Amino acid sequence: MKKIIPFVIYLVLPFLVYPQGKIHTPKYCLFYDNHTMPAIPDVGENFDVEAFTDRIKACGVDYLTFHARCNLGMAYYDTKIGIKHPSLKYDLFGQLADACNRKGIALTAYLNGGISSAEGLKHREWTTLYFDGREYREPRFTPYVRTMCYNTAYRDHLIAMVEEIARNYPVSGFFIDCLQNFPCVCPVCVKEMKEKGIDWNNLDEVTKFSEFSALRLAEDIYKAATKINPNLLIYHNNPGYEEQSKFSTYFEVECLPAGAWGYEYLPVLSHYLRTLGDYPVLNMTGRFYDWGDFGGLRPGEAIKSELLYGLANGMRPNIGGHFHPRGDLENAVLDRVERIYRELQTMEPWFDNAKNITEIAIVYPKKIANIRGDRQLKSAVRMLSELKQQFDVVTLASDWSKYKVLIFPDDILFDEETARRVKKHVNEGKAVISTGFSGLDPEKRHFVLEQEWGIKFLGENPFDPAYFTVGENCYEGLPDMPLSLYSNGIEVEASGKTRTEARLVKPYHNRDWDGEYAFYYNPPDKVTEKPALTINGQVAHFSHRIFSGYYDKASVELRTVFSNVLDRFLAKPLVKTKNLPSFSRVFVTEQPKRRMVHLLSYLPEMRGNTQMIEEPIELDNITLSLRHDDRNFKNIYLAPEKVKLSYTLEGDYVHINVPKSKGYSLLVIEE
Repeated sequence: MKKIIPFVIYLVLPFLVYPQGKIHTPKYCLFYDNHTMPAIPDVGENFDVEAFTDRIKACGVDYLTFHARCNLGMAYYDTKIGIKHPSLKYDLFGQLADACNRKGIALTAYLNGGISSAEGLKHREWTTLYFDGREYREPRFTPYVRTMCYNTAYRDHLIAMVEEIARNYPVSGFFIDCLQNFPCVCPVCVKEMKEKGIDWNNLDEVTKFSEFSALRLAEDIYKAATKINPNLLIYHNNPGYEEQSKFSTYFEVECLPAGAWGYEYLPVLSHYLRTLGDYPVLNMTGRFYDWGDFGGLRPGEAIKSELLYGLANGMRPNIGGHFHPRGDLENAVLDRVERIYRELQTMEPWFDNAKNITEIAIVYPKKIANIRGDRQLKSAVRMLSELKQQFDVVTLASDWSKYKVLIFPDDILFDEETARRVKKHVNEGKAVISTGFSGLDPEKRHFVLEQEWGIKFLGENPFDPAYFTVGENCYEGLPDMPLSLYSNGIEVEASGKTRTEARLVKPYHNRDWDGEYAFYYNPPDKVTEKPALTINGQVAHFSHRIFSGYYDKASVELRTVFSNVLDRFLAKPLVKTKNLPSFSRVFVTEQPKRRMVHLLSYLPEMRGNTQMIEEPIELDNITLSLRHDDRNFKNIYLAPEKVKLSYTLEGDYVHINVPKSKGYSLLVIEE
């Protein structure tokens, strides 16, 4: 019995010293990405934990993600399991955890799940064996040169480190990075794939198995950590949000617009994640231009614009940075963070627990890899944003019943569940707009809901280039000439009472080479009887992939004809505007007894290879109309100053005049 007591004390002492409270709700966050080479000689030598935590506390930070073990495999705490950095002479993470606990800063431990170079070097049997027989990835000058297999003893090792931290330190959560689906054909993986009947010679099947292995590891990490402390914030970076939703307690969107993500990524993810449930969602941008950039400090207006976009869509601010291995206090960085966060916090009463009001859904029932990168989806999100519509991006994981209009962009093929939901939606008198191949069965043989669409599928349309001309019902704002579609599409035949609202125009010649001439100049010839746009009741269908066309050429005419169709189905949208440029963005959120309208005017500029925002754009004399939905709004002002705004009531709308807006304005409409 005497031998057991010390071990029991070792297990329970952290919980006696650091009592577990309820799960933390992050508000203003910092994320430190620190991957330190073993050759660095002075890790932590200048780190003043009290000065650091005082400084971030002064920024208003309540939530910090900090490295416990980085992708180099180096641990920054007194581990009995992992590899502590050889030049670190004390428990850096432990000191930080204690200081954060004393000062009311929730601390999440970062561990890289998919990369651990030092541990992979020590245990080569823990690393992935790629499909082509290599252990190292090319090019080798990358953190991903050596990746970890989730089915070897490494998985138990990683889980043991999570348990070690959860038991010994007052952490509020875990961020497990890089749980990517690295295809692995090591003996351990091949053995299990054979047992499961998976073709280990097929790269697609091996990749799917690797995804399964990553999710299984994520679930086991969650179970192990929450067994010790059920009130942890846990997120696994890279697996799909839907797939990990049962073993994550919050979500993060990693987006560095100056890096590979660009400014089209955050809009897609922000409109999607809020449909998956009531998870805290963090909007992680960076103070730098890309990961690994220790010397980058982006303009404050750029960082602020991205965080405001997230706050207007229910996401909490999170600024990523690099921690200098010595522990040098980077005052220039923290000065910028403090200025931004202090300004945002003046508007916190109107951000806190506000929910977006939406009435349109872009339906995109595909996996996260498609959602993160699909150009058609990005284009649909951009088009609706430019039109100031209030919308979500939905998959089969969420309920569609609240939406008045469903939009299916370009290539959404209908399975049984999608068809069932759409039929119910149409039977309730609600609207659908589909484009290109959307609405066809998975084999692209026919429209699944042919009666509701009111058209028959005849095959692919051969026109290259394809033009169209619009009839009088959808003509507003368009020039009187044949217009380019900038995409391929299908041929359909209208049936019954289906109206043809636009027709395809045939070119003189398709793009071709006849042995002597390149048919490059292909003007429109004759208007055909082939429909380019049909409307049957509450269902509209464009024959061509107009969102692909908009992505490639940014044709304002394509946006205009789409808007004309949408106006027929949604004549009284939630918000209308005058004098607002296309690049401005408008979002409507709600709290009890009031609604907020977020008006953003920032324009990313392409500077060489990098998109950049350096300053806000000032707008003058804006008229914004909000549908009041029979609510008796009495008090309208700009937050946080509570400057009264003039307004009038007319019909279904309250019309508000905003004299000036520079970058961002928060309009509050109270009952």
